Amino acid sequence: MRVLIQSQRSKVKGQRSILWLCAFLLPAACCLLPAFAQTQTPANNWYQFRGNSQLTGLSGQGGLPDKLLVKWSFDMGGAVESSAAIVGNTVLAASAQGELVALNLPDGKVWWRFKVGEVGESSPAYNGNDNLVYIGDLRGWINAVNASTGQKAWAFKTGGEIKSSPVYVEGRVLIGSYDEHLYCLNAKTGALLWKVKTGGPVHSTPSIGNGVAYIAGCDEKFRAIRLQDGKEMLSSDSGNQGGASPVLSGNYAIYGTFGNDVLAMDVTNGKLAWRYAPQDRQFPFYSSAAVGYGRVVVGGRDKRVHCLNAANGQLLWTFTTRARVESSPAIVGNRAYVGSNDGRLYVFDLETGKSVFDFNAGGAVSASPAIASGRLVIGSQDGRLYCLG
Repeated sequence: MRVLIQSQRSKVKGQRSILWLCAFLLPAACCLLPAFAQTQTPANNWYQFRGNSQLTGLSGQGGLPDKLLVKWSFDMGGAVESSAAIVGNTVLAASAQGELVALNLPDGKVWWRFKVGEVGESSPAYNGNDNLVYIGDLRGWINAVNASTGQKAWAFKTGGEIKSSPVYVEGRVLIGSYDEHLYCLNAKTGALLWKVKTGGPVHSTPSIGNGVAYIAGCDEKFRAIRLQDGKEMLSSDSGNQGGASPVLSGNYAIYGTFGNDVLAMDVTNGKLAWRYAPQDRQFPFYSSAAVGYGRVVVGGRDKRVHCLNAANGQLLWTFTTRARVESSPAIVGNRAYVGSNDGRLYVFDLETGKSVFDFNAGGAVSASPAIASGRLVIGSQDGRLYCLG
């Protein structure tokens, strides 16, 4: 196990994007940032929730077969609502039982278990520089664990439960808490670098681009916060509360709200670029969107998967499942993958929206898929973790 994880460290250093720190203190109203390049998660790794720090849900994996087979399954002992991370041949997953588990990707063998508080939707994130994995729990702790040994490295207590997922970037870990703060910690030691007060619980996982963290959520605000010092560079009204995390694409941060719409905020000026709001069914968008190849794919509590034009928000297709879709999709090549609370994982043709395959997981699938090394890993609320390939 030690060799498996540590062998990834040199790869991560080569693959991680360079952090662009702002050179000048710009007023929030004129924060002009360069466009975000489309980020793909490396084919052999899925480092965190949504795969990468821009939260694109887009994998560089060459593709999975249309018909997926169960390679193995594992009893996590409690509902799995968070997403797995995949680093080389290791799967990192957490459950409501309060365990972070490291498993062998090829066969599901357990490498180690680490006890934490009950885990809701917070997903593990991996830091290859320090060989650490991070997870938040509902007691309000963010835990750092040695990825090779499963031993505790450090823990930091916030003032509220954590449902946000940690994001590692350039020596920092960012995570939101229901105590209404976004935290930035030293990734190696857990020391507090800064925290930013918002107007409500921070459920959103922050997305990172060009030295800036972006969050949206319970205070009806979309915020841009500089990584260097926690300075708020932009704040805009979303119009509604939300639980989805913003995905970065071009100049846009795209996210759904509880106001039954999906928004694209222009990060150069904080203005709304487009808004998608289906009129036939009005239900919240809790799922975080995936963006790739000019398309936005997002699940809705209206039981549908929606595919939009990323440039203007126009609807391209929908697919109706049998229950609400809170799972956040992943895109690989010309396929989109997403779970539904009807207990199934669906695979769609990205161009047409046609379902090409579905897998019955038994329990509701509100967790999101992690895809790497020719495998898809996803958990269900009946406590099983599945590896498909």
